[in-house]
Amino acid sequence: MGAGSTLADEVGPVRGWLTRYFRRRVQNIAEIEDMVQDVFARMVARDSTEPVENLGGYVLKTASSVLTDWIRRRSSHAANLHVSFEPELHGEEEVDPARILDGREELQAATMVLLQLPERTRTVFILRRLEGQRFQDIAAHLGISVSAVEKHMVRAIRELSLEMEKRSGS
Repeated sequence: MGAGSTLADEVGPVRGWLTRYFRRRVQNIAEIEDMVQDVFARMVARDSTEPVENLGGYVLKTASSVLTDWIRRRSSHAANLHVSFEPELHGEEEVDPARILDGREELQAATMVLLQLPERTRTVFILRRLEGQRFQDIAAHLGISVSAVEKHMVRAIRELSLEMEKRSGS
């Protein structure tokens, strides 16, 4: 830094470049400033005493990493599928005790079906549907093939569907 310059003067051009970089890649303008801040936070938290030889390359690599993490978080949380709550659209429905009872009974029936499944089939279903793991990750975790994971999922879904069909037909 020069004699009369401040840190803000030094990082201003970098901040502008980062803002433009993220603006070209991210539609949600509200998140761009957070991403720029994340780049600076990562640079400050850098755990190395070695000087950065190519600052531009280091900033680009850090920005790319922040963008990759943001995309991964967004897809894993299905953020683009979320709908904000608006009382006029979602209403303030009366609590229907019969509906609550039906829901509890369906949940109990589904739980009973799951408990009656073979342990591996139940584990595959829980890892996939409740924990959101990918078929490949489940296969690696359980030491089985992806095809076997798919077969376990089909069996679990078939058993649950049969039980729900019986309940809706009664």
